Amino acid sequence: MFKTNAHRTMDMTEGPLMRKVLIFALPIMLSGILQLVFNAADTIVVGRFSGNEALAAVGSVGSLNNMIVSLFIGLSVGVNVLVARYTGAREHAKVSRTVHTAVLISLIGGAMLTVIGCVAARPLLQLMGSPEDVIDLAVLYVRILFVGMPVQMLYNFSAAVLRAVGDTKRPLYFLTIAGVINVVLNLIFVVFFHMSVAGVALATIISQAVSAALVVHSLMLMEGPTHLNLRKLGVDLPILREIIRIGLPAGIQSSVFSLSNVVIQSSVNSFGSIVIAGNSAAANVGNFIYQAMNTFQQAVTCFAGQNIGARKPMRIITSIKACMVWAVGFGLTLGIAACVFGRQLLALYSADPAVIEAGLERLYVMCIPYFLCGIMDVMTGALRGIGYSILPMCVSILGACVFRIFWVMTVFAAFPTMFVLMLSYPVSWALTFIVLVIFFRLIWKRRFLQEFTAEELARR
Repeated sequence: MFKTNAHRTMDMTEGPLMRKVLIFALPIMLSGILQLVFNAADTIVVGRFSGNEALAAVGSVGSLNNMIVSLFIGLSVGVNVLVARYTGAREHAKVSRTVHTAVLISLIGGAMLTVIGCVAARPLLQLMGSPEDVIDLAVLYVRILFVGMPVQMLYNFSAAVLRAVGDTKRPLYFLTIAGVINVVLNLIFVVFFHMSVAGVALATIISQAVSAALVVHSLMLMEGPTHLNLRKLGVDLPILREIIRIGLPAGIQSSVFSLSNVVIQSSVNSFGSIVIAGNSAAANVGNFIYQAMNTFQQAVTCFAGQNIGARKPMRIITSIKACMVWAVGFGLTLGIAACVFGRQLLALYSADPAVIEAGLERLYVMCIPYFLCGIMDVMTGALRGIGYSILPMCVSILGACVFRIFWVMTVFAAFPTMFVLMLSYPVSWALTFIVLVIFFRLIWKRRFLQEFTAEELARR
């Protein structure tokens, strides 16, 4: 019989949900916000000490980087769902096989991404229309980042295991340590050695290697089914198929989302380096709001996964409602704050008034309705948690991605302003959320409600 690490893990199948969701989510939220603080430090250091061109170079590659890595990051969602489900069902052997499969495929996937990123960086940036005064720096930044992909993937897959069993505190500690290292190295490489974007990228991959080493070490020290034994690394084909079945649609969805953002970024690039820099700074501010809300997508995936394994349907519904309440609360509060203090926040990234004005336009359009993105993501996470990954992928691709591309080709083409371009985001969030709710209700009534009711009647 496996021992458990009860003081670190969480049983999501018992106890009051509103409080448990928040306790589970807060360390993830703080981890994400800390990561964004350290990423923002990259942008701030570059903008302050290397100029607008370097700031635009760093800002212009975010959507491209996400598009390439999202497919593999999506597979970590499959790992998260499987570990949560098998933990709820007390299938310890399957938990162990999932952990060892996940660690190995993360390293293989990371190596593949290194090759893809280094080869495709310049052609893709040219396709996006990166300005001539930015593209060389952007290519250098992307290629160095992709050298560190194996450790980035290793961290994401290993942290997914910890989150699935309710251990959200240790990833917070590890990211804090790695983030401090990142900031210190940023200052050393950029300020003292004048390495510009190369220094920022190098600091990033060194700090990611530290966080990956720490999270892997924690798995090796854990007792029970999540214990990692490097000698047992291998690919369990049935487990891998399940990871792919659940995770691949999530990765495709994220990649296509990023593709739509690449289209948006290409449109932003048409306004020149000042607007690119302002948009980059505003996107960094907005990412803090998104991270706070996205925490509840991760929470609902884990809670739904454990409770589907434990055959407790009403806790799944209650966890969805709890996550929506928290997502809306954090989204509205932080969105209003970002608008009120937008000028001061953007001034952290650049002292150029033109850059600040360009950034404010994005903040004013996107931040107040950002809660729509939060509840959209909660519904996506709920469907993944109960084992449906293809459906939210299709709905999200059509409702958000295809719609945004259509918007750029029609509405933005007719009214080519930043306001109209940014308006595509809240409209797409609202449409996608409505469709996801409709499909969830249909699935729940036609399959799960009948299935669980039949089980309850049989027990009686």
